[in-house]
Amino acid sequence: MKRRQFLKNTAACSTLLSLPFPSASRLFAANLSSDLTDLSASDLSLAIRTKQASCVEVMQAYLDRIHRYNPVYNAIVSMVSDDELISRARKADQALARNEYWGWMHGMPHAVKDLAPVAGLPYTSGSPMFADRIAEEDSALVAKIRSQGAIFIGKTNTPEFGLGSQCYNPVFGTTGSACNPALTSGGSSGGAACGLGTHMLPVADGGDMMGSLRNPGAFNNVIGFRPSTTVVMDEGDANNRLLWTSGPMGRNTRDTIRLLQTMALNPVFDNLKPLSLEKIKIGWLDSLDNYLAMEPGIIELCEASLAEVASAGAQVESIQPNFTMSDLWESWTTLRHYGRMNMLEYYEDPTTRELLKPELIWEIEQGLSFDEKDAENANIIRTNWYTELDRMFGEFDFLVLPTAQVFPFPKEIHWPKEINGRKMDTYHRWMEVVILGSLGGIPVVNVPVGFDAQGRPMGMQVMGKFGDDKKVLEFALAYEQITGHLDKRPDLIAIDD
Repeated sequence: MKRRQFLKNTAACSTLLSLPFPSASRLFAANLSSDLTDLSASDLSLAIRTKQASCVEVMQAYLDRIHRYNPVYNAIVSMVSDDELISRARKADQALARNEYWGWMHGMPHAVKDLAPVAGLPYTSGSPMFADRIAEEDSALVAKIRSQGAIFIGKTNTPEFGLGSQCYNPVFGTTGSACNPALTSGGSSGGAACGLGTHMLPVADGGDMMGSLRNPGAFNNVIGFRPSTTVVMDEGDANNRLLWTSGPMGRNTRDTIRLLQTMALNPVFDNLKPLSLEKIKIGWLDSLDNYLAMEPGIIELCEASLAEVASAGAQVESIQPNFTMSDLWESWTTLRHYGRMNMLEYYEDPTTRELLKPELIWEIEQGLSFDEKDAENANIIRTNWYTELDRMFGEFDFLVLPTAQVFPFPKEIHWPKEINGRKMDTYHRWMEVVILGSLGGIPVVNVPVGFDAQGRPMGMQVMGKFGDDKKVLEFALAYEQITGHLDKRPDLIAIDD
């Protein structure tokens, strides 16, 4: 099939979708990309729906790309055989021929983060204890994605039990950044973000406790969205918010929204429009008055992007929380480490303890030093933080600060021991910048802010009030229109280069 470069402007896709189906099909065919892996997930969905690209063609294009680049980047693990995937794609085409349409991901390849079970696929959680485990059934989230017609091709790499914002484990090794495979992809959704940045995946799922959707988004120049904790998860409420949540990632905001619509308990995220930035007030938190150590260059990139937002009509003002930030860190570490008691059995059994990463052993031991009173005090601090967030959101539409305190670093380093001359006293202190959103349980989107002189990517967190997920995503749509950071594609390194 002869194909010309497809229009990159997302408005073109919206126009097509508003037309009668035959007209949309003809116009789409006239502008279809010659490389199916270059299509956004939304455009790929339309190409399949309008039968301008077959599911077999799509699967083969992605498999060719994965075989060429995945040996270098190591984003996708536990791959299903090519023959089996092509067979599943052929069945998807046959269903379309019978006018059976499974959903917006019909026949699209998808890999699930290896912390969630997919029936029939390995489910290792990055741990040698579970290197041979095969999932017997789908998780509830995976079942939703399957119901939209996705074909599961494998899993995306993650650090052991998702701990640490560096994607390495003793089962599959380390995942490199899409922008430079010698550097870390971040974590824990590092394989997912790298798979997106290298165009080995159309869209990706992940989870976020301590920045695990946001940090990899920044380190791979893609979008990562942490929803309010009640949007995807069926536990907790506005007053009792989980510390973590599942969420979507995408090459652009529109794709991220499409997957969120699939994941959400109450799918009301269709028809979102770019937010008008006129009179929008943004509170710039910077480095929290130098409380957070920052690698040089990060603040400057964020402020340059905020200047573009201001030129589009938004008001950007510096702001600092009326809160003792060290108290927030105390609350975070107490709740996080105390929660590790659910893994105590692995620690107490000598045969499994020796298989745990040192950082997990340390977290469990920290948790053993806490009791219910400590957790109660930590939750009091957290509740006070909810109040302070509400106060700030009473004055500002969004609060913004960098996504990470360092640029992507060599992937052989497990975690940075210091930042800009300041020692990091724990293995996760270098990601303290993300706990403001995590403890608040609020919606946070990572949007890219560009690259430093070494070509290392960075992003910034845009935080909204609890429950204002649509507004945050509509800001991201507007931001994407006025900045060109997502348009910069990496020069990929192939296995035979």
